[in-house]
Amino acid sequence: MNQLLPTIARTVVAAATLFAAAASAHAQGDVEAGKKKAEMCIGCHGIPGYQNSFPEIHKVPKISGQSDKYIVSALTAYKKGERKHPTMRGIAGSLSDQDMADLGAFYASHADKAAAETPKAPNEVVKALLEKGACASCHGANFSKPIDPSYPKLGGQHADYLFVALKAYTVEGNPYVGRSNGIMAGIAKQYKPSEMREIAKYLSTLDGELKTVPQSRFR
Repeated sequence: MNQLLPTIARTVVAAATLFAAAASAHAQGDVEAGKKKAEMCIGCHGIPGYQNSFPEIHKVPKISGQSDKYIVSALTAYKKGERKHPTMRGIAGSLSDQDMADLGAFYASHADKAAAETPKAPNEVVKALLEKGACASCHGANFSKPIDPSYPKLGGQHADYLFVALKAYTVEGNPYVGRSNGIMAGIAKQYKPSEMREIAKYLSTLDGELKTVPQSRFR
């Protein structure tokens, strides 16, 4: 299984790239429109250090600086139930393709720096774990330049969120928790929870491109 993962990952990347190219012909995002529509998002994603208690306590992810394609991909997955989260599904379910494109453009517009091409080296244990999952083959050598824009940047993301997200791919048969992605499920199930935490901790220490842009809930 471990030997097959890099090959399978490359196959899925190729398919996802074709999908992204086709999707680019659809809704084009507008930053100003997205700024107005983000009022439903800022109560969690616009508050630095804000925590979510579902399915366990963790900081909500930094989404400013993610690519527009990733924001659309994530929202689409919540809308379809491929990512299970009651609150996010309720929000995403109310969004049109244009709404998602506008939100993607808005959050992508917050990118104001590029991560270093070479990240700080992990310790030998984490290095082996990352190689076991072929993580850089999809998320980039610096974990901030994924090879497909619909994949997330991971460098500098909150460690507790990364742990919860990675663990979600191992959940089966739960109507409220879990993420449906065959490749990520195969990768995540190789790891013990303690190993997931080590990976998440390392990724969170990288100087990435993600951030939380403080915004008032009452604007």
